[in-house]
Amino acid sequence: MEKQVDILIVGAGISGVGLAAHLSKNCPNRSFEIIERRESFGGTWDLFKYPGIRSDSDMSTFGFNFKPWKKSSVLADGPSIKGYLSEVIDEYKIKEKIHFQHRVVSANYDSQTRKWSVVIEDAKKKQQTWVANFVFGCTGYYNYDQGFQPEFAGQENFKGTFIHPQHWPENFNYAGKKVVIIGSGATAITLVPAMAKGGAGHVTMLQRSPTYIASVPSIDIIYDKMRKVLPEDVAYKLTRARNIGVQRAVYAVAQKQPKLLRKFLLKSIELQLKGKVDMKHFTPDYNPWDQRLCVVPDGDLFKILREGRASVETDQIESFTENGIQLKSGKHLEADVVISATGLNIQILGGISATIDGQPLNTSKHMLYRGVMVSDVPNMAMIIGYINASWTLKVDIASEYICKLINYMDQNGYNQVIPQGDATELLEDTVMGSLTSGYIARAVDVMPKQGKHAPWKVSNNYLADRKELKHASFEDGVLKFEKKSDQLAAKPRLVS
Repeated sequence: MEKQVDILIVGAGISGVGLAAHLSKNCPNRSFEIIERRESFGGTWDLFKYPGIRSDSDMSTFGFNFKPWKKSSVLADGPSIKGYLSEVIDEYKIKEKIHFQHRVVSANYDSQTRKWSVVIEDAKKKQQTWVANFVFGCTGYYNYDQGFQPEFAGQENFKGTFIHPQHWPENFNYAGKKVVIIGSGATAITLVPAMAKGGAGHVTMLQRSPTYIASVPSIDIIYDKMRKVLPEDVAYKLTRARNIGVQRAVYAVAQKQPKLLRKFLLKSIELQLKGKVDMKHFTPDYNPWDQRLCVVPDGDLFKILREGRASVETDQIESFTENGIQLKSGKHLEADVVISATGLNIQILGGISATIDGQPLNTSKHMLYRGVMVSDVPNMAMIIGYINASWTLKVDIASEYICKLINYMDQNGYNQVIPQGDATELLEDTVMGSLTSGYIARAVDVMPKQGKHAPWKVSNNYLADRKELKHASFEDGVLKFEKKSDQLAAKPRLVS
């Protein structure tokens, strides 16, 4: 079975829903379909079910630019975010465009027809081919099937429950149990207070090394007050602009005066721990934003630690035992439950096997044009959010750029666009930048690479990107367009 589609969006998470809404608004003459392998929309916010799951970005910038976040909460839990996405889907009539439990197996671009031939498998494992003019990857950058799980010595000896947060058991009862959480990233620092408050007997966060953690208010009081005297969208835009400025300022200080920001962050933690916990557990040996900065609402993590309902150990695992974990320092941590918050496995385009005229596409050998389109790949874009700001900020400006590009092609009768790569621009760093986090280091063989100069250099600077994408010229000598008439002329004619 073959189905003809105009624009095919892969993924119905934050990126896919955002792009679909922008296309609905800005490209009314274009049709689109969304492929989603899961039973529901939401991506990350549908997959993760662990206690306390929440955003680690403020909701004024994590919400879309066209739809205000109508709550005063700075950070939001998973169900609230999914509810927000549901409203967007309803408002823009996107639900009927989403094909749930459909998985893209492979995609091949045919230079002769100038179309993508996409093999799709449904819930019954039946395959069909969809032929699309454009394919837009909105799958994020991690493997939904399997999180990153290192092998621990003696793990098979452990008699308790071992869980990776990406696969949280439904209705799991941990009341009164001793819990050890391995990790110190966003997931771990969310789980510790959530499980302590949820009735765990005791929670221990076991980390190899500390992470920078900033405390943010759970309620935006200023936004709350503005919403009472200003129209909702105005209050939202003002709050959004303020928080974007704060994000950029913090990151700029981290780059230019890392010692100053380090001093500020550590002093803030020290004040919240009030001498109850050794600062060695919160004093990293790297500079702020060398790895992603984590946030906690109202310092909930520090409060739980102060009260003794949870504890933190900075050590390495010697081996698992029947009833816990033996540390290299000689200390033994007793555990009924061990949670391995050890991170993500990086994956691009949801693991799709992509080819051009049958030749395999290795995304790690390509760059991103303006942070949106894959070099030397026709009629394709992918949305990868920011590493140092809200993911959704990039979704909005990338989607607006994609819409403008499609409209430009329509106005000029083009049916193919290729960002022509320049091999001399290719760097070793990926588009994720210079962060040293483990999941980024593991992405070298998968993620597209940085370029030395614009338009191949990915800055991870929202304000600069917004300006650049808004005023970008499509006639820059890099984008190569082909007209429909060229395609017709190229077809062989029968000689009578």
